[in-house]
Amino acid sequence: MKNKNSITKHIFSTTLFLVFTFSISAQELVKIAPKGFDIAKQGVSPGKLDSVTYESKTVGTARKALVYTPPGFTKSKKYPVLYLLHGIGGDEREWLRHGNPQVILDNLYAEGKLRPMIVVLPNGRAMKNDRAEGNIFATDKVEAFANFENDLLNDLIPFVEKRYNVFKDKEHRAIAGLSMGGGQSLNFGLGNLDTFAWVGGFSSAPNTKMPEELLPDPLRARESLKLLWISCGDEDGLIGFSKRSSDYLREKEVPHIFYVEPGGHDFEVWKNDLYMFSQLLFKPVDRQLFNKYSVLGIPAGTNVGSAKYPQLLPDNRAIFKVHAPGAQKMQLDLGKKYEMEKDSTGYWTVTTDSLGGGFHYYSLVIDGLAVADPGSETFFGMGRMASGIEVPFPGDGYYALREVPHGAIRSNRYYSTVTNGWKRILVYTPPAYDKDQTKKFPVLYLLHGGGEDERGWANQGLADLIMDNLLADDKAEPMLLVMLDANLQGGGGPSSFGENTLKAFEKELKEVVVPFVESNYRAIVSPEKRALAGLSMGGLHTLWTGINNTDMFSHLGVFSSGWFADNPTLSAPNYAFMESNKDKINADLDTFYISMGGKEDIAHQNGSTMMVKLDEIGIKYEYGEYPGGHTWPVWRHDLYMFAPKLFR
Repeated sequence: MKNKNSITKHIFSTTLFLVFTFSISAQELVKIAPKGFDIAKQGVSPGKLDSVTYESKTVGTARKALVYTPPGFTKSKKYPVLYLLHGIGGDEREWLRHGNPQVILDNLYAEGKLRPMIVVLPNGRAMKNDRAEGNIFATDKVEAFANFENDLLNDLIPFVEKRYNVFKDKEHRAIAGLSMGGGQSLNFGLGNLDTFAWVGGFSSAPNTKMPEELLPDPLRARESLKLLWISCGDEDGLIGFSKRSSDYLREKEVPHIFYVEPGGHDFEVWKNDLYMFSQLLFKPVDRQLFNKYSVLGIPAGTNVGSAKYPQLLPDNRAIFKVHAPGAQKMQLDLGKKYEMEKDSTGYWTVTTDSLGGGFHYYSLVIDGLAVADPGSETFFGMGRMASGIEVPFPGDGYYALREVPHGAIRSNRYYSTVTNGWKRILVYTPPAYDKDQTKKFPVLYLLHGGGEDERGWANQGLADLIMDNLLADDKAEPMLLVMLDANLQGGGGPSSFGENTLKAFEKELKEVVVPFVESNYRAIVSPEKRALAGLSMGGLHTLWTGINNTDMFSHLGVFSSGWFADNPTLSAPNYAFMESNKDKINADLDTFYISMGGKEDIAHQNGSTMMVKLDEIGIKYEYGEYPGGHTWPVWRHDLYMFAPKLFR
């Protein structure tokens, strides 16, 4: 054993005519195209569209492409190039037929918003008959879109660079496309980082490679890319592919813009994407603004069913929206209270500040009454059912739902002779539990905090996913997790910290729960194979029951807790017991792990004071700290760190 060592969605017009701005460092950030951006205007100098033919050795035939040269184009000047790709049902003229790209670009040039560039619109179906005829989803036609990578790199780009006076380095070469072309752009752009430094996927289709294949070297991408743009309409059924890519990029800390806008899978969205994306090309970019562009967010993973709200923006701000036309006042209580605004249709909305990663309780306060949000899952916390929102963050993979063997959470009712009533435990069994009916397992008894119950670690704590992933990575021993209700008197408030309640729980655990578990599950009956841990209030129960029963539990974990620094009546006898029994405690305990959520943890003073006393007494322990305060993100990490220490 070691010694101490240590996010307002507004009502949007589907015609996309509003201009949304966000003030950052006195800079006005345009977030959506204005009305008329795609309409030709008098007095605007036009660029020129030409149809060109190039020989494709890849396909074995001559192929066509359109080339847009900007207003004022001159052969004596060098230009960067954007390759703009179409969808599965189109060809080199699809953008021209439905998107008016030349008009959009002409207007932007007139406003001085674009770096002069050549835009090449190729046919991304690299086969001899490359027309969008017959069954466009036929295998050979779909494969031709993948084959276009060779045509692009080996035939089209060399043709363009020979015919036009253009830069030939990656810093002056961009690729973007819509739908199937969006998938091509991500596949080809990220697969050829020495060729493209500017990559955009608009509503990328299922041809988009899986993230790990799309970008196997995130570090190189961080260093090579000038801009990676991923966008999609909020009503687009393919948005999951864009989100999948963005989630991976975020996890790997690859800077990118994930832009969600109102709309579906259509040119109203893609015209706006071209308007936004083209303005960023071949200019200095401020990566600090990347998370500020998105108009809308993505529904939180904790939403119920198909509920659109709450939504999370790329910068971790959350948008809450609730329909309550009869309400007179509404607030969002997220620890901090936010005033919500009501529109003419009876919807109340608010956008929060950026939220920390992980799980957060929240409530809606409607005319003074705190209630759960009907759009969110509910969780028993704060002594009642409350809403919760899960905020992803880089590094949260240890509790992600992965393709690994999964254990099960089982529910058991038992009769308590301590409370003279029925209670319930939840038991996590590892993936191996049902495979070998003769194998027995060690047990970790895991306790919740005040205002919570046996559901806390399973629902808010995601204990099963944490264990599944630890086991899959061979970082922990297979074990049972027993999650029980420690609320024996009252609802888990301050009274629960009294000596009588601590004694009652000790009796419940020793005389009722442990015998029930060892009679109904294949549990190893041995102190060396029993562990006890808890957070906050559960940490106090662990200190009391665990320290007083080291002949029953050889492993203890105390998360965000400690004997009260200002309550010597309760604390002093416990320290006296430890001092009188320190040799036995040190000899019996294989693990005594204490952790806190940094100085912002409300239990930090109690825990720190307790550790000073433990040092004075000579009790051995190990200390860990994870910033985040007195919250579930901290306690999830505590379990992640504690479980691998056990039973090895």
